[in-house]
Amino acid sequence: RSAVVKAIKNDISIYAIHTALDVAKGGVSYRMAQEMGLKNVHTLIPKSQLIKKLVTYVPCDHTAQVKKALFTAGAGQLGNYSECSFTQNGSGTFKGNEESNPQLGEKLVLEEVGENALSVTFLPHLETRVIQALVQSHPYEEVSYEITTLENSYQNIGMGVIGELSEELSVEDFLGKTKSVFKTGVIRSSLSRKRNIKKVALLGGSGAFAIKNALQSGADAYITADLKYHDFFQGQDILLCDVGHYESEQFTKNILHEYLTEKFSNFAVLCAKARTNPVNYY
Repeated sequence: RSAVVKAIKNDISIYAIHTALDVAKGGVSYRMAQEMGLKNVHTLIPKSQLIKKLVTYVPCDHTAQVKKALFTAGAGQLGNYSECSFTQNGSGTFKGNEESNPQLGEKLVLEEVGENALSVTFLPHLETRVIQALVQSHPYEEVSYEITTLENSYQNIGMGVIGELSEELSVEDFLGKTKSVFKTGVIRSSLSRKRNIKKVALLGGSGAFAIKNALQSGADAYITADLKYHDFFQGQDILLCDVGHYESEQFTKNILHEYLTEKFSNFAVLCAKARTNPVNYY
């Protein structure tokens, strides 16, 4: 609260993106993996029920223009691929009333037109833009379409990450490396049966809920924070490492500093040096 008051008094804007950076590719957990020098990094718990699918029906000779408009609006993106779609040929029927103004055929006459069922996927934040592009590019006065949510997981959004060390380390060497990277005076770890560490899962902040995901992914170690006493009993087949909440998220400001510096090269971007960790170690 005091920070907000000071910002208002000094005409400073505050932009909070904490939750977004927790789930974004390149966000908090990805930066942890970068600091640890991991390779082959990907999201530990990809978000499901996020991708949407649009199905619309377009006259065959207008399909290309509608498809292009949808792609321009951001539809058709799937992981490392763009302009993805599916087209199925068929026929559509319609009959306009007295108030209609059909682009094809005549009012009060049943028409049958060769059409394509066109399907594309998109992310929720693009829905308004995608629908506008569809309506503006479609030749029909009334555009028929349906939107559904898919069960597919989306790798670019989700909690935590998992990756691999460039070389296998003993548990002792791994803990020493982790302690150095996260600049912490102590690491709380489980009594794991693991002797060597290669595959590592990480999640910034409170990550006890993802222990089962780290285990299922085959990770040898899991770095997170805020583990409770009973959480460590799950750490027999995986080395659980609690580095501290502040310590796990300390590199987040560097993400923002680097991004803003790159995007606004002629603008001064300062990174705060104040330590705000309320936990002290003795």
